[in-house]
Amino acid sequence: MSIPAVELLYVDDYLLVAVKPSGLLSVPGRGPDKQDCLSSRVQSRFSDALIVHRLDMATSGLMLFARGAEMQRTLSMMFQNRQMDKLYIAVCDGRLEHEQGEIDLPIVADWPNRPLQRIDIEQGKPSLTRYRLLLRESDRSRVELEPVTGRSHQLRLHMASLGHPILGDALYGDVSSAPRLLLHACMLRFTHPQTGELLSFEHAPSF
Repeated sequence: MSIPAVELLYVDDYLLVAVKPSGLLSVPGRGPDKQDCLSSRVQSRFSDALIVHRLDMATSGLMLFARGAEMQRTLSMMFQNRQMDKLYIAVCDGRLEHEQGEIDLPIVADWPNRPLQRIDIEQGKPSLTRYRLLLRESDRSRVELEPVTGRSHQLRLHMASLGHPILGDALYGDVSSAPRLLLHACMLRFTHPQTGELLSFEHAPSF
């Protein structure tokens, strides 16, 4: 699969916002064949750019980078303290019954089956996803997803737990249902920690 060049939506002296294509790692993996990633591509142009959060390899969309270690710590704390508004668009299998709702199911790593995560009421970490139906089609639903918490694979696992896995999901659904995972980080909004300006970025999915 040919991966398109990285698109930059915003750059200043403190941070930048890039669009990660589906199929590109966020950070380098193990082995020489997994060194091409969004962070290395961005750092080839901005050597001080440091990753603040990640998207799964199969997920596309907006990613925030800090310029320098001090700003990386600041932005990372903003993510931890839920001072970042994030929205995703997904296309899911089947027709969602409700127009909107919340999925409040704790998540824990499924260590024998890594990298899978699983729902675990007793040992899982609190995990909350809000969803809003955008469009019902004959056998699928387009939804807007808001991850209130930021657990690994949260959106994918939560939608699968509803019986509506995201199309193209090789881990929690049917990989053959779409040519790629139909999940895209479409909105990122936060207050610039240096200038105090409210920054809001949107990027529409290609599916």
